[in-house]
Amino acid sequence: MSVFPEARNVNDAPTGLRVTVKGTLHPAEQIARGAAFELFSTVEEDGFRRVSRAGAPAPFHRFVHASEVEGVSVGGHAQPGLGVLGDGTPEDPLDAPLMVPLSRGIRWTDVHKAAQNPAYRDDPMLAGIRRTASIRRGTRMIKALSAGQIAGYLRGWLPYGFCYREYDVAHLRTPADLMLLRTDGEAGRGVPEVVYALRWRASSPDDYEIPAGAEQSGLREVPPHDRVGAPVLGTGFTPSERHLIPEFVTRDMADLPMPANAALIAYTSDGTEVVLYTYQPEQRGWLRMVGPQWRHLVTGIPEIPPDQEYLPVGDAVRSTILVGTYGEREYEAVADLPGGFRVLAMTRAARYPVENVSRRAAFGRWRGVLCQVLHTDSGWTRLRLARPDADAIARLGAQCYERGVYEVWAPAGELSDHETVTVPYPPA
Repeated sequence: MSVFPEARNVNDAPTGLRVTVKGTLHPAEQIARGAAFELFSTVEEDGFRRVSRAGAPAPFHRFVHASEVEGVSVGGHAQPGLGVLGDGTPEDPLDAPLMVPLSRGIRWTDVHKAAQNPAYRDDPMLAGIRRTASIRRGTRMIKALSAGQIAGYLRGWLPYGFCYREYDVAHLRTPADLMLLRTDGEAGRGVPEVVYALRWRASSPDDYEIPAGAEQSGLREVPPHDRVGAPVLGTGFTPSERHLIPEFVTRDMADLPMPANAALIAYTSDGTEVVLYTYQPEQRGWLRMVGPQWRHLVTGIPEIPPDQEYLPVGDAVRSTILVGTYGEREYEAVADLPGGFRVLAMTRAARYPVENVSRRAAFGRWRGVLCQVLHTDSGWTRLRLARPDADAIARLGAQCYERGVYEVWAPAGELSDHETVTVPYPPA
């Protein structure tokens, strides 16, 4: 006897995995280790779009989050082990789902409406829901990028600013859906053929903050003419008409060290995910992963040769590093998660595991405003505001380069309290 609800319009597309959504059984493929599913249909149903890629098991498809799935089966048998359990809980312990306590008095529409209203930024119920979306060591993070931004990472940028857990946005696969996660202010200017993203694993939950509460209140008050991208609501959720998506920022808007095997990826118009480059910390560069079939996705990145297989980033751009101890000596380290941290060394034999890992970066104050020191050139220092607000932005004449990120050049001699800050990571 089937454990699923009475199914209707069951499709016969050639795939063994099937999921039930809103009482309907669909052939499906799991995405992001079961955080989302791609559903297929032989007919054009509500929410389904025609598949453009060759080899798809059915002519129409749509993407849904695991939380929308009512049941999973293979060959007609209940299958709790394909990424999600029967109640939608992910198998990966690094992906804690967002928990919303729905009841007769609290409907999903009420929660979504509150999450989109800055007046509810101090609501205890909303804060409790937001805290359930937690980051752990090894949690996969993602940041949507424009072509210009991905070029910056290929030249040496580090993760910073607004970002998301991959688990929460795994169902957003097409450029049209991913536009709401962009930080470059391009939303509303047409949907591109491809959206890029940076994906990496979190080294420590202490590297991230929820853009809500008193410490993050400044971004809520920034006027529209001084910001780029969507407004910061202060509830901890990104602005969206349909989705409930918890958002994060890197602590103090600072750069984070780039972990090993971080990936620069592309999402095409039919939801295909293509890994373009992976980060190789020992070589300090990005290794191209795509072949001729997807080379056109690299061609769209400005000033990046599409036929170059390795793109070095050098040492000068690293404003933040990891350090760790081995044998009572300190070494530069690299996060190689989920395995742990090791010495950054060219030879495999010297890649010892390290202890007491810390993140190290330079901070200072200019005109009384706390900033991260990004780099110095010819007596001038590039600064990024750690806690931007309308007053600090005006006082420094800082410019907004992406959502929530404000930078400015300052005379190096005018910097005060210039110091290297070491942030220790807690034990795993």
